Amino acid sequence: MKVEVHIWDWPLRLFHWLLVLAVVGAYATGKLGGNLTDWHARFGSLILGLLVFRLIWGFIGTTHARFASFFPTFSRLVDYVKGEWQGVGHNPAGAIAIIALLAALSFLTVTGLFANDDIAFEGPLFHVIDKELSDKLSGWHIFAVNILLGLVAVHVTAVVLYQRLKRTNLVGAMLTGKKQLPKSLAPSPIKPVGPFRFVITLLIAATVVWGVWSGGFVEYLAPLASFQSASANPKS
Repeated sequence: MKVEVHIWDWPLRLFHWLLVLAVVGAYATGKLGGNLTDWHARFGSLILGLLVFRLIWGFIGTTHARFASFFPTFSRLVDYVKGEWQGVGHNPAGAIAIIALLAALSFLTVTGLFANDDIAFEGPLFHVIDKELSDKLSGWHIFAVNILLGLVAVHVTAVVLYQRLKRTNLVGAMLTGKKQLPKSLAPSPIKPVGPFRFVITLLIAATVVWGVWSGGFVEYLAPLASFQSASANPKS
């Protein structure tokens, strides 16, 4: 017998769908380029804020949003391979996919902050490093898009297979926060999300984005540019 249990909190679900929107928007505007380059940067800023939010929420969110609850440890992976894993949140394979996606997006976001297109766009931290390094990071940024596309394809395929082979509606669960589970595995419903944790996390994420684009972080990172210049032109 299965019962419906509330697993995913609403901030996690909001993060998930906003991230989908931001990634699609960033990819489309990056591909089209031209006058949409500014929108590519805006979507990138949204992704940056969402990633900071998710990082913090992974430690202070509700039970199944926390990294500790689903991190793919060796024992969890062994149990999963043997078919003995019993959990209610992300399974170990899904956890690997999530971590890989977050890592790829983090790499894309960071390299994008320092990137340039040799025409009209310069990332907010472009002037912190020299042009040669910026060009290298720009190349890595473009290459990493292909890695992200591959990971997204794997993720979508897994969602479809779970729906068709296991009759598990992962999309519905991420919309409603509820999941069908055997009664023997059903945990207690998650506690309501208090406004304090959410507001504080949101403020920190917004502050990071503002600090990057307002130039506030450039002041602190300026010594890095000086160090690079000195290294590139050592005294004889």
